[in-house]
Amino acid sequence: MNFADLLIDGFGRVRESVHGTVRSLNAGQLAERLAPEANSIAWLIWHLTRVQDDHFAELQGTEQVWLSQGWYEKFALPLEPADTGYGHSVEDVAAVRVGSAKLLTDYHDAVHAQTVAWLGDLKETDLDRIVDESWDPPVSLGVRVISVLDDDLEHAGQAAFVRGILQRR
Repeated sequence: MNFADLLIDGFGRVRESVHGTVRSLNAGQLAERLAPEANSIAWLIWHLTRVQDDHFAELQGTEQVWLSQGWYEKFALPLEPADTGYGHSVEDVAAVRVGSAKLLTDYHDAVHAQTVAWLGDLKETDLDRIVDESWDPPVSLGVRVISVLDDDLEHAGQAAFVRGILQRR
């Protein structure tokens, strides 16, 4: 197994978690918040997918799937096209409502497919390339990829936790 296989496996686990978490939930359950300032399952899954899409499109020098494949229009959220969820207010989180779990998983699957194709083409030497010099030390491609994977797994776990609580109410 090489590094690309490991990364692809990691993002595959995110995908499995996303699908398992939203499976059979309706729009109300996806939007439910455990407390007034808590994140909903819909927001958590949308956000983790938006971050992966945004960050990896930048690293690849391509347009985000969110825009290139029309997901912005399909979701019809009252947010700017470039919005990924960073810095969202309580009201912004509440605005992320989706009609179905399928919309979330279809968007995630589109981003996942692009991620897997890109990761499969990476060479080990690519991982050392500096992609962000605004940090000390500067951030390499490898570190950025792991950062996105970590963020995705955290949010997927949070969404699964919310689902578990909702099912026990």
